[in-house]
Amino acid sequence: MTRLTLALTVMAALAFGAAAQAQQLVWVQIEAQPTLVEGEERARAYASAFPDVAGFQMTSGWYAIALGPYAPELAAIRLADLRAERLIPSDSYVNDGRNYRQPFWPVGNLGAPLPEAVEVAPLPDLLPQNLPEPLPLPEEDIALAPLPEPPVAEPEPLPEPEPLPEPEPLPEPEPLPEPEETPAEARRSESLLDRPAREALQIALQWYGHYTAAIDGAFGPGTRNSMAAWQTEQGLEPTGVLTTRQRETLLAGYAQAQAELGLATVTEPEAGIEITLPLALVAFDHYEPPFVHFAEKDGSGVRVILISQPGDQGTLYGLYDVLQTLEAVPLDGPRERRERSFTIEGRNGSLASHTYAELSQGLVKGYMLVWNPADDDRMARVLAAMQASFRSVGDRALDPGLVAMPDEARQGLLSGLEVRRPKLSRSGFFVDSAGAVLTTIEAVDQCRRITIDRDIEADVEFADAALGVALVKPRTAMAPRAVATFQTTARAGAEVAVAGFSYEDKLPAPTLTFGTLDDLAGLNGEAGLRRLTLAALPGDAGGPVFDGAGAVLGMLLPKADDPGRQLPAEVSFAAAAASLATRLSDAGTAAQSATASGAVAPEDLTRIAEDMTVLVSCWN
Repeated sequence: MTRLTLALTVMAALAFGAAAQAQQLVWVQIEAQPTLVEGEERARAYASAFPDVAGFQMTSGWYAIALGPYAPELAAIRLADLRAERLIPSDSYVNDGRNYRQPFWPVGNLGAPLPEAVEVAPLPDLLPQNLPEPLPLPEEDIALAPLPEPPVAEPEPLPEPEPLPEPEPLPEPEPLPEPEETPAEARRSESLLDRPAREALQIALQWYGHYTAAIDGAFGPGTRNSMAAWQTEQGLEPTGVLTTRQRETLLAGYAQAQAELGLATVTEPEAGIEITLPLALVAFDHYEPPFVHFAEKDGSGVRVILISQPGDQGTLYGLYDVLQTLEAVPLDGPRERRERSFTIEGRNGSLASHTYAELSQGLVKGYMLVWNPADDDRMARVLAAMQASFRSVGDRALDPGLVAMPDEARQGLLSGLEVRRPKLSRSGFFVDSAGAVLTTIEAVDQCRRITIDRDIEADVEFADAALGVALVKPRTAMAPRAVATFQTTARAGAEVAVAGFSYEDKLPAPTLTFGTLDDLAGLNGEAGLRRLTLAALPGDAGGPVFDGAGAVLGMLLPKADDPGRQLPAEVSFAAAAASLATRLSDAGTAAQSATASGAVAPEDLTRIAEDMTVLVSCWN
């Protein structure tokens, strides 16, 4: 009995020691790779030099290549020897294996259990050899008298137990998060990234608006600052070094955003353009040279228009002017025209757009992105992707260039697009050599923007409600071909002509409407008015009233809106030249007096009217 107990005690103690030693096995980790294929490739390379190569999938998802397992003391010696002989990387280290999961090397072991502890050698016979023999039992049995049986009382019946309530199920325990890497561990895992992996991180940081430098895979101060900015945005400590888990979160978020927008490279061989577009939000619709239209998809509110046409600087500048007349380009927003490119941004409460075009080797190429301002954050990232990827490919374009931009070309260019129209357009005429224009006050009333001849920005110098006239001056000086000369004397019954844009902005030049000067005063004797008989239209208001010599007798006024009195349609009124000259003089603009007499030929009067008369437009 004593010998058996001693043997069992010794064996248990030795077995417990062997198990403890097996639990302390460690590995020398020499590399980690992001994919299984790369992990197997590196493990195979090391296996040609070392017999004890092992590979494990880590909790981070990477694949570790290690040597071992060893006892801790042996692992330290092994690590030092191999480092000294430069057989393994200098950043190799001893790993206790707590972050190892399924083995993958040797090949085919993925999913197998971790290595078992090293077997313990058989125990030596440590029991004493000369123990005395046990004493023999007596040969005869000893008779024992039987004990009397105690009386047994009948047990009282137990009451039926009440059923216990069903226990409520315990909640499933939440999985414990994997421990985060320390900054040193994060730097060590980061050092294992190859260049494409580093560039992918920069691209993702750029997508979120934190990185603005070149995508070069070099983690300098710019990249570190962008990493810290991303960490701050995520509520993390801004160390400027991303841990493995943070890198995975960043890349996963970027991939999800790309999938939601459907960003993909689109090559338009007909237009000669390559660009990244959000194909989850837009889809190709049609060609309308010089445009390629991508319409909104599933009610996204996003549109893309590619621009492609041959041409020169005149084409580029004409396109710059014309695009600003589109409804898709709101009036508010910065715009810049350079020698070989332009950028136009427009924004109002319901629409925003960004337009870019450039001239290169006789081709004008560009793009326009249109969206709802409520989607600004997401569209800023889409626009950044478009700007970074846009390039002209090949030598093709969609349509011959439009340099002079006449009305017919303008309408052809804008075919398929909604052109912004002014609130109204009226007539006016030049009164000085710098381009000041006299017009009706109706043309400038409650306007956010005023233009002369469609695209020349102008400001109101004065507006005289009593006289019904206004003076506007262009923001950049003009060189009129003809300036008004005022004739303050007139004869009732003389033939007159009004030059004006009768059909507002529908025609490219003014028309002449002939009539008669009926009276030198208004119906109530107003000395500052002239009563005319001619068939004027609303667009003619503000136009000059000429006598036969081409001098200005007055300015045509709009028809009075009097619901209680309806005058004949051919009755019109003009502000008298003398009143106009006085008002201009009060504003610091000297009116020129007429010196010519007699009559000019009709063709000469037409030329004077075209050179002097302009279209004045009111925009909202």
